[in-house]
Amino acid sequence: MILFGISVSPFARKVLIYAAERGIALENRPLSPHADDAAFRAASPTGKIPALQDGDYTLADSSAIVQYLEAKFPANTLIPAEARARGKVAWFDEYADTVMFPVGTVIFFNRVVMPKLRRQQGDLKAADDAEANKLPLLLAYLESCAPAQGFLVGDALTLADITIVTQLINLEHGGVPVDAARYPKLAAYYARIAARPAFRALIDSERKLFGMS
Repeated sequence: MILFGISVSPFARKVLIYAAERGIALENRPLSPHADDAAFRAASPTGKIPALQDGDYTLADSSAIVQYLEAKFPANTLIPAEARARGKVAWFDEYADTVMFPVGTVIFFNRVVMPKLRRQQGDLKAADDAEANKLPLLLAYLESCAPAQGFLVGDALTLADITIVTQLINLEHGGVPVDAARYPKLAAYYARIAARPAFRALIDSERKLFGMS
């Protein structure tokens, strides 16, 4: 199976970490959105990343890909079957993708992607505004949800942890690590999850890409 998409995209990273945590082998082709690659464009009609090619089957969108892999490999899945837990995992996945991403990407794109990958000046005013005026409300909510120990939903890693932490990784790349003084539970939770080998491997490789380590 081939996953198209560079891991600095939180959506591609979500699938790569999900697969690594489950031991699912994916060949990663680290393409940017709208890349001029015929196989990728066949798998992603919108040109967005990630996209999956599994033989003659193709699929786009990170959440759709995860659902496909959950069904294709039904042992030890990362989306619980129990109704309440399943609902919470779906909620955190949606919160990360549709609430956190629009704010975090303003910070990450303008502070990291533009200067370090495109060699252009980003809109630092927009990034500063997002950090000061939009991000605190999102992090305060996560602080209210973060467990003192363990995971967001239940007693094992789920998609909820992967999708929330992958957004926090881009914030850290963008110069906004979780403030332990302001959000102590969230900071400790993030440190626990981000230390897992599947997360750490991508974080370290991305920091090298950006010249941060």
